[in-house]
Amino acid sequence: MSTPPATPLVQAQGIVKRYGPTVALADGRLTVLPGESHALVGRNGAGKSTLVNVLTGLQAPDEGTVRFDAEPAPPLADRDAWRRRVACVYQKPTVVPELTVAENLFINRQPVSRGFISWRRLRAEAADLLDTWDVRVDPEARTADLKVEDRQMVEIARALSFGARFIVLDEPTAQLDNREIERLFARMRSLQDSGVTFLFISHHLQEVYEVCQTVTVLRDARWIVTAPVAELPRAALVEAMAGEAITEQAVQVRDVDAGAPVLLDARGLTSDAYQAVDLTVRRGEVVGLAGISGSGKIELAESFTGLHTPSSGTARLNGKRLPFGDVQAALRAGVGFVPRDRHAQGLVFGMTIGDNATLSVLDRLGRFGFVGTDRKRRFATDLIERLDIHTEGPDQSVSDLSGGNAQKVVMARALASDPHLLVLVNPTAGVDVKSKESLLSRVDTAREDGTAVLVVSDELDDLRRCDRVLVLFRGRVVAEYPAGWRDHELIASIEGVDHG
Repeated sequence: MSTPPATPLVQAQGIVKRYGPTVALADGRLTVLPGESHALVGRNGAGKSTLVNVLTGLQAPDEGTVRFDAEPAPPLADRDAWRRRVACVYQKPTVVPELTVAENLFINRQPVSRGFISWRRLRAEAADLLDTWDVRVDPEARTADLKVEDRQMVEIARALSFGARFIVLDEPTAQLDNREIERLFARMRSLQDSGVTFLFISHHLQEVYEVCQTVTVLRDARWIVTAPVAELPRAALVEAMAGEAITEQAVQVRDVDAGAPVLLDARGLTSDAYQAVDLTVRRGEVVGLAGISGSGKIELAESFTGLHTPSSGTARLNGKRLPFGDVQAALRAGVGFVPRDRHAQGLVFGMTIGDNATLSVLDRLGRFGFVGTDRKRRFATDLIERLDIHTEGPDQSVSDLSGGNAQKVVMARALASDPHLLVLVNPTAGVDVKSKESLLSRVDTAREDGTAVLVVSDELDDLRRCDRVLVLFRGRVVAEYPAGWRDHELIASIEGVDHG
């Protein structure tokens, strides 16, 4: 007599979520069985975060249903009901570092005696909770003093104390070394044996095979496949993430002048995020940096812009030593920069388009600290035309612009100084298809102008514009791909999949 199938602990079907014209999730599906560790994988932009937001009650889907133990999900406003069903442990901790472990475990629900917090009961209940789930942490320890893995376990214990038995782990290994990862996985298996179910989100596909029983793949905001991990070879998993149609696209091969002078020459760059990196970019060459989160690719690129100071190593631009740790000095040395977050780092929203576009060249537009208004306006208008920024003119507030046009303003400012080195970090993130193509065409123009370009991106379309792509994995350059790579090869290298 066959065993009836288990009722799914969590089931999401037909989830659709839109943000204005952007479809973040077109067909989200997930079925997680009790007691399993279920991997959710997909490249950046596949829809994983949106699905997690819906599963944890942070956002309501526009279409589709979520059920827990075959019961409909609670109303969004009933936070207590959501806490009893699901919790997410994010890559960045949500504990309060200055509070003790006990205080974090029972924050906003401390035991009270005669109108006052009973600290003795608080410590005792915290010790019981930690003991129940075999979390070996001192309840009186300051949370800031804990290792990352122990902070994660405190967050898991806190979630379990509400009654939740479904825990979402979002990139839990990003800040852990190999030994800490092994301990985390051992604790996950122990908790599974105690009836806890995990949704495991990771870019390290090797970890999926180590700790998960089932995997669901999202691609281009849609569900692609759900399968037992043991029955899905690595090559098939990468293909599901990359897409068969895309896999067949060969990248246009360009002739790079091997005799062109080296504009950027970095040797032995080392920091907390990357180790012993050698990197050259020639005049008129576009070099891509690819890697998963935590690979060190962004920190490496930002070092050339003055945002970080390596602990060792040197970089020269046009033969002159590039200053580290000084953004203005890097700008004067000839570095143009499009940062990863245009809202937080790229734009001053209280200013006009013209003001934003010319911030990097004010010293050219006037003398003795005075900027010529007409000269600045002409310069800004020329930039607006060059980058096809859809605007009423340079005096319009930058806050009125769409995402694509706002990003063009950031690009305009980076190009305004005629840089020797152009550093682009996620240059097309969150923009529409037309704006994306317009921004990438500026990369081609910069190449033709003889600029050295460094492109850091999770988007394969961005990396296709590159003459070669360096892949970083855990802080080291592990592979180099000349133009002509195919998607599945590059993705396998980025994700650390060993085909050997």
